[in-house]
Amino acid sequence: MGSKQLTVAALQLPTLGMNATRLEFYLKQAHGRGADVMLLGEYVLNHFFKEFATMAPNMVKEQSRKHIELLKSLAMKYDIIFIAPIILSKKDGYHKMIAKITPKSISYYEQQILLPYGHWNEKRFFANPVEPLKDPMTFHIKGFRLMVMGGFEMHFDAFWQKVTQKKIDVVLLPTASTFGSHNRWREIIKTKAFLHGCFILRANRLGEYSDEEVKWKFYGDTMLVAPSGEVEMILEDKESMLIEEINRAEVLEHRRVWGFEKELLQRGAL
Repeated sequence: MGSKQLTVAALQLPTLGMNATRLEFYLKQAHGRGADVMLLGEYVLNHFFKEFATMAPNMVKEQSRKHIELLKSLAMKYDIIFIAPIILSKKDGYHKMIAKITPKSISYYEQQILLPYGHWNEKRFFANPVEPLKDPMTFHIKGFRLMVMGGFEMHFDAFWQKVTQKKIDVVLLPTASTFGSHNRWREIIKTKAFLHGCFILRANRLGEYSDEEVKWKFYGDTMLVAPSGEVEMILEDKESMLIEEINRAEVLEHRRVWGFEKELLQRGAL
């Protein structure tokens, strides 16, 4: 019985506006290489949340609606699953979500922990509820178990415990990282991949936003990290796409050799 393989893709882009041609250009390439799933960074389908102050809520709503329609048609045309952060407008305000768009269906994960800082306060801006943690979104493709995690949620162990409990093979991590935090993100992602025996695909956005005091430069660094903690592929700071084939045997071998889960199981901790 051959080992299972999955082709993952990540698009590294600035905010798209409504540019369908650009997306289609990448999708054709991804399809040609057999991509099964494609990850987009945060604030790619919508503007950065600090820009919403100058936008009419109807405009944001329309932008999200058009992008979901576009991704739905591309998912059907190219037989691919999109994981794409998106802002949904509801009666109580904007909600920060991650959409899973397949050729057959659309489902949403509502990000549970948002940045709460003075200069970057998504928690105050969005209407996402603060409540007991639920399981993150998980799904299966080609014998692989995948989990979707909001970028900021990566910092909290509760989500990684779910990775171990649910034997997740691939974590999909859309981010909007800035302020020269390259090294910290690289090190955390490499460490988490190793400790939890999974691949991590991180898509970070590009582009800039300036307010009165600060310039926010989103630096890319989209990457695929293996369970060994090695960076398999990394994009620099230009618009581009990552496509890699991953092998489930690598995950199983890492778990067998290091046996972290086995030790927890023997102690009733899993």
